[in-house]
Amino acid sequence: MKARAVVVFLGRVQGVNFRAYCAEKAEAMGLDGYVQNRWDGSVEAVFEGERSTIETCIEWNKTSQPYARVESVEVSWSEPNGEFQGFRALR
Repeated sequence: MKARAVVVFLGRVQGVNFRAYCAEKAEAMGLDGYVQNRWDGSVEAVFEGERSTIETCIEWNKTSQPYARVESVEVSWSEPNGEFQGFRALR
């Protein structure tokens, strides 16, 4: 089932190449969307694709990022709107 997830990663997630690794993994998994730093030190990602694939990608980012330390994750699910093609790391 296709889905859209807006995800906020909190912890040591800026200055550790989190966005680059997240984008690389999401693209490899065939997800669409983007990842960007937020002013409060967290990182926001929007994933669109198969829900199970999104869940796997979120879990990878929580536990397998090489230099980050994710302390918590906030996820909001909704219907995908198809606005993205590919996955990009934004500023």
